[in-house]
Amino acid sequence: MGSAEPGRHLTAVGARSATMCTVSATLVARGLAAGHGTKVLFAGLDLVVAPGDVVGLVGVNGAGKSTLLRTLAGLLPAEEGGISLSPPSATVGYLPQEHERRDGETVLGALARRTGVARAQREMDDALAALTAGTPDDGYADALERWLALGGADLDDRVAEVLASVAPGVAADAPMTGLSGGQAARVGLAALLLSRYDVLLLDEPTNDLDLAGLDQLESFVRGLRTGVVLVSHDREFLARTVTRVVELDLAQQLVRVHDGGYEAYLVEREVARRHAREEYEEFADTKAGLEARARMQKNWMAKGVRDSIKKSKDGDKHIKAAQRASSEKQAAKAKQTQRIIERLDVVEEPRKEWELRMEIAAAPRAGAVVATLRGAVVRRGGFQLGPVDLQVDWGDRLAITGGNGAGKSTLLAALLGRAELAEGTASLGSGVRLGEVDQARRSFLGDLPLSAAFGAEVPDLPDAEVRTLLAKFGLRADHVVRPAGSLSPGERTRAALALLQARGVNVLVLDEPTNHLDLPAIEQLEQALADYTGTLLLVTHDRRMLDAVAVTRRLSVSGGRVSEG
Repeated sequence: MGSAEPGRHLTAVGARSATMCTVSATLVARGLAAGHGTKVLFAGLDLVVAPGDVVGLVGVNGAGKSTLLRTLAGLLPAEEGGISLSPPSATVGYLPQEHERRDGETVLGALARRTGVARAQREMDDALAALTAGTPDDGYADALERWLALGGADLDDRVAEVLASVAPGVAADAPMTGLSGGQAARVGLAALLLSRYDVLLLDEPTNDLDLAGLDQLESFVRGLRTGVVLVSHDREFLARTVTRVVELDLAQQLVRVHDGGYEAYLVEREVARRHAREEYEEFADTKAGLEARARMQKNWMAKGVRDSIKKSKDGDKHIKAAQRASSEKQAAKAKQTQRIIERLDVVEEPRKEWELRMEIAAAPRAGAVVATLRGAVVRRGGFQLGPVDLQVDWGDRLAITGGNGAGKSTLLAALLGRAELAEGTASLGSGVRLGEVDQARRSFLGDLPLSAAFGAEVPDLPDAEVRTLLAKFGLRADHVVRPAGSLSPGERTRAALALLQARGVNVLVLDEPTNHLDLPAIEQLEQALADYTGTLLLVTHDRRMLDAVAVTRRLSVSGGRVSEG
């Protein structure tokens, strides 16, 4: 989940129980600004994070949420403004997403690193060596105090207890590289529960956690007395935890702070957007009406001049004077109307933010039976899935749930004929046109440029159409030339979703599709699934998606066993 990085009194993050908190720290940011090159992400951002605050950062991918977290952590310099801590000695814990596991690192080593204890131990050892060598150094007392504050004295004892609670079966001396994705996510949660901090910054802590892990994380965050700033795309987690929302509106170049929880923010956002649109439309209508009046007055003035010229042979000086007066009066009215227009308070039109407009291209229906497993058993190391007897029929919409490591992804692999069976049989039905978003987004992990990697999946699609389609998913010119593997997880997820629109499918397999997607994209995906008429296999821990997407069957996987209902 996360790793420690150098910063302002920075520790890797985790947990300290509310009763063990010894520092009531407040983080204050004033007038912060950040951007990439000439692109402004946010400016004029003011934020106070007091003990007990849980601040949720929301906005589309690329709006600057992770940049803001890193700036608050002291890892990125603020382009404008400043950040202060009270007391100045307070520690800030930053938990970025960690996707790589370090070779040779054990679970205990990873937990010591992520909690900041390993770094504090090194600092204390260096200070002690300097003191023993007679080198003048008064840093040992500070290093010892930090090591104690971070929980170094009893870390080993606490590790055993926490691992037994959140990652049963994972030994402290096990190598991190040998863990499954679900187990690694649980170790990340353990790091969170073990660490001790004064202010905590979390970047997508919900990714890869199962429902039980989400419950543990929510209970932990709700029980904190320290300040927390977090980024998450799990709507239910946000609704259950945050006390305030900071919205980074990239389209409007605005920062909005909403007091109250996530649900209150959603209501306020809709009201604010409606009022902004109404104010602009009222201004635009008023201005258009005045401009039409000014044109009419100018036309009357011009007509008066033309009539005056036509009737210039009439020698009646009174008629000429009346015509001239009428023209002058219309000219005066036109100038007066123009001054009214100039004095209007200008209301800028709300800029539309980029929106994913997603569709799932349909293929002709498959046969009556889409996939079957008969007595299927898959063995991987010490894990066994099955035996499983399962038939997926045309039009089935299956939601598959279960804990991390229970065998959900293995079940999908067996159904799709990708897993070697130790026993039993597996078969795919006729006419299956598969569309898949796998958990690792494997189609976009290599060194090929994104456009080439995408084109390899749909070779009949011209390059120009590939680029146009990727642009609709927010992947523009600077993305398509980059190696696919260098893209962010969210960008690779959008590329995988674009594939579903590029080729017709009639069997859709989604394995944790909401991981790394921003909130608007998740809502678009849910709408696309509502319109999709083919067969669906959905694995997700997103509780709101499970409620929003209509399914016909539910499968539960636990300990390699599959049950229905």
